[in-house]
Amino acid sequence: MLITEDWNQDAHEAFLRLVRAHWRGWNLVVFEDRATQQKAARAWARECLKIETRFLPRATPELNAMDHLWRHAKRATLGDRATQSIAVSALAACQYLIDLSPHDRLQKAGVLSGQFWLAL
Repeated sequence: MLITEDWNQDAHEAFLRLVRAHWRGWNLVVFEDRATQQKAARAWARECLKIETRFLPRATPELNAMDHLWRHAKRATLGDRATQSIAVSALAACQYLIDLSPHDRLQKAGVLSGQFWLAL
């Protein structure tokens, strides 16, 4: 996870470096939405990190597993309390995700659903 005040191209590239460092030796394909910083980093990710990127179709948040996972994290950690600061809220959401088991993360993201669009 990467917490940053601004998600710009530099932050996105730093995140992709973390992904590559964690999954060394794997052939990676990352599914992303069409945010400007993600489009700008696409060639760089492929050439420098050997990460292929694919863009999700426009206006289809239901296909984005991370959106489902964040919805659960926000509801559990932020939904019933005032925000003290963005940093505190971000840390609480990240801690919630860290505390989930890998199975629970996949389940809350919808990946284990029999209806998940990217089933192998």
